[in-house]
Amino acid sequence: MGLWYRCTYFITICTKDREPYLGEIADREMILNDVGQIANECWLAISEYIPFAKLGNHVIIPNHVHGIVIIDKPNITGNDERNVGTRLIASLPPKPLEHTKTDADKPNGGITGNYNPMLHDILSKIIRWYNGRTSFETRKINPDFTWSPRFHDHIIRNDESFHRISNNIRNNPSNWKEDVFFKIRTELEFWCLEF
Repeated sequence: MGLWYRCTYFITICTKDREPYLGEIADREMILNDVGQIANECWLAISEYIPFAKLGNHVIIPNHVHGIVIIDKPNITGNDERNVGTRLIASLPPKPLEHTKTDADKPNGGITGNYNPMLHDILSKIIRWYNGRTSFETRKINPDFTWSPRFHDHIIRNDESFHRISNNIRNNPSNWKEDVFFKIRTELEFWCLEF
């Protein structure tokens, strides 16, 4: 029996400068525009392209996306508490053999080698895929669309937190005026008008 890597994350991804590229809130409901529709379709496609990624609730808001991502992946190293001795012996480096270099000897991952984050199935890879796919499709209709280069993640550690966050995601459009990203954007616009 192998171990599983399982972790549940609450994710927030914002548009660059909190621009409301994704639609608008009207009567406490989110109205997705074409860019928002693409962002939604790409979010739903995450688990199709990254099979170990499962999705919980998500919501697209005018200038950001909230969602729950569950990474549910088998431990491919085969590490198991029952084969500790085997692991220790197997981890001894083999004696080097003389041979000529081939393409198989070249490191994966280009200049960064095995440290390239795209070689490892981690949360950043999922977000990078989502942002890249959304940007590629969206720029066909809005060349100005850009995501913020960073995202926020929070590990969900228990059922109570999972349910509370799921509820907050579901109710986010109706609470838009209290949303920190609404307030930041509104204050920024006010500040720019002053000068």
